[in-house]
Amino acid sequence: MFQWLIFLVLLILAGYLVLKLTLAILKWMAMNTIIGLILVGIINFLGIAHIELNLVNLLIIAVGGVVGVFILLVLSFI
Repeated sequence: MFQWLIFLVLLILAGYLVLKLTLAILKWMAMNTIIGLILVGIINFLGIAHIELNLVNLLIIAVGGVVGVFILLVLSFI
């Protein structure tokens, strides 16, 4: 009986850690996406380059953030 209680406590702890880390990663990706989209909007508005917003570009911006925007900027000139 005591083993099941320890197992249940460890299972709840592991679930809590997975949930906390998942939310932290999603928060980080949301911030990267927002900053990247603002930067892409400024670049498109100023006419420096035209970066289309499709799913692949959005994923590059979400993961890379500002670096992802600069990668897309370089790729748009090629």
